[in-house]
Amino acid sequence: MKFSALVVVMFVMNYNVCAQKKIPVTSDSVPFNPIIRDKFTADPAALVHNDTVYLYTGRDEAPKGQARYVMNEWLCYSSTDMLNWREHPSPLNVKDFSWAKADAWASQVIHRNGKFYWYVAVEHKTIGGKAIGIAVSDKPTGPFTDALGKAIVTNDMTKATGISWDDIDPSVIIDNDGQAYLFWGNTKCYYAKLKENMIELDGPIQVVEGLEKFTEAPWIHKRKDWYYLSYAYQFPEKIAYAMSKNINGPWQYKGILNEVAGNSNTNHQAIIEFKGKWYFIYHNGVLADHGGFHRSVCIDRLYYNKDGTMKRIVMTSEGLLKK
Repeated sequence: MKFSALVVVMFVMNYNVCAQKKIPVTSDSVPFNPIIRDKFTADPAALVHNDTVYLYTGRDEAPKGQARYVMNEWLCYSSTDMLNWREHPSPLNVKDFSWAKADAWASQVIHRNGKFYWYVAVEHKTIGGKAIGIAVSDKPTGPFTDALGKAIVTNDMTKATGISWDDIDPSVIIDNDGQAYLFWGNTKCYYAKLKENMIELDGPIQVVEGLEKFTEAPWIHKRKDWYYLSYAYQFPEKIAYAMSKNINGPWQYKGILNEVAGNSNTNHQAIIEFKGKWYFIYHNGVLADHGGFHRSVCIDRLYYNKDGTMKRIVMTSEGLLKK
């Protein structure tokens, strides 16, 4: 007990020093939340491949005094234990898409056919509004290059809303039968089949029904016979979720999974299984000196009930060190 108390005291002291003095701490030495402290990271996505977790994030770079999101590149980290993270050189930048002009927003990487496909949300250069692009690499750490030479989804392809930012936050799943699906959206949640080449839509774009107060940030995953579609709910954003036995629905709303994350109006999640345990990856603003425009990635455990529903996430400062 004395040893445990000492660890807690040291943790609190270290946390306070880092938060108050903004001392950069390398990601390799920070197993508690937020897990990355030498830069601001947001919109996490994660991929499990060959007993390694690859974490992909956007990077918040807004200058002080500017209440806006400035995001030019995506970052990549890897871990074999979820506690110690290795940073890799930035594998992808908005400039890598000749047709895009700004905003390295939320994304997801998925593996298929020996390649890694990175689905990203950006601002289109010539077609007004947000768009979804795809980059590809032979390695999960990149470098990645534009796989298509154009966007796979542009704002003129979606008609369910009148806004220009509804084509964001892509999430991809490959089902047990090999069929891949792309989910995305703001205000409305869209989905469509992908061809086996992963860079073309295979059929019409459809709207997901049954998601109460959907805002953005869909994340699709499957466990046993259930599909789970989690998403940002209302604003400031909580994370809610729905379940279905069929990826085409109907979806049953199941309630709130995660509350508003500290000092951040936005909330964006990734859900993965790694070595038999489930994890909830998200961002908050607890290290920020610039409100919700400087966010930081965190990780906590995720648990299921016997009926397949997910237990509400308990956000912690200890992160995966919590016993």
